[in-house]
Amino acid sequence: MPDEDHYAKLLRRHMDVENAHRLEETLATLTEDCRFDDRALGRVYEGHGGAAEYYAMWWDAFDVQVSAEDLRFTSSGRAVARTWWRGLHVKTFLGLPATYRELELPVAIFVTLRDGLIAGEQLYWDRMTLFEQLGGVGLPAR
Repeated sequence: MPDEDHYAKLLRRHMDVENAHRLEETLATLTEDCRFDDRALGRVYEGHGGAAEYYAMWWDAFDVQVSAEDLRFTSSGRAVARTWWRGLHVKTFLGLPATYRELELPVAIFVTLRDGLIAGEQLYWDRMTLFEQLGGVGLPAR
């Protein structure tokens, strides 16, 4: 893995600007052809445009902060982290009106690293956990 220290700093910076909802700075940590693969939603978002759409979907609906635990690097240019997305459901999410309920969602993220930047994220989280935390309001089918 090339320069693990560089990538650890990059991931911390990415999380800091992501939590501050500063889109341009968040996109600056990503390659132009980045790919976000949200396995729970069954959706893929590609490039800076797709990443911006993905962030807007979450940032508009939730006043959320992401924290990472157990960050590990692999020898194949990837990082894996267990994260927590904690916050409040304040606006519509995928057609679901705001519930103003608290969210504490565990998310496993597999990050692809390339050329000193984040080339992609594959995200795994449980739809039922979110469903229950939002008071049993149904998420749309995948």
